[in-house]
Amino acid sequence: MEIILTPPVAFLIYIPLVLIIYSIGRGLAGKTKEGMLKTTLYGSGEEAPTYSAAPGYRPFFLIAFFFAVLHLGVLVLATGPVDALMLPYLLGIGLALVALLLG
Repeated sequence: MEIILTPPVAFLIYIPLVLIIYSIGRGLAGKTKEGMLKTTLYGSGEEAPTYSAAPGYRPFFLIAFFFAVLHLGVLVLATGPVDALMLPYLLGIGLALVALLLG
């Protein structure tokens, strides 16, 4: 029974299952009618803004570095022993996160 849990076998089982569910859903959807509204973009009924919401990549990289430090720091802490040597590392992660928050 454990062979079903291996990724190649599970993949071969799930593909036909997905195709069956897809064909049932496609049958329930009904026929489509081609028209102008089907081929035009939908922008939620509002006019598209003419200005950039966040110029440059600086805000993105600050958030990306924050989560990289947070996740990698927790990963390193979780794989190590729990003792007093962990405190300086935890303090360093905290200071790095504060520095990234302040920008």
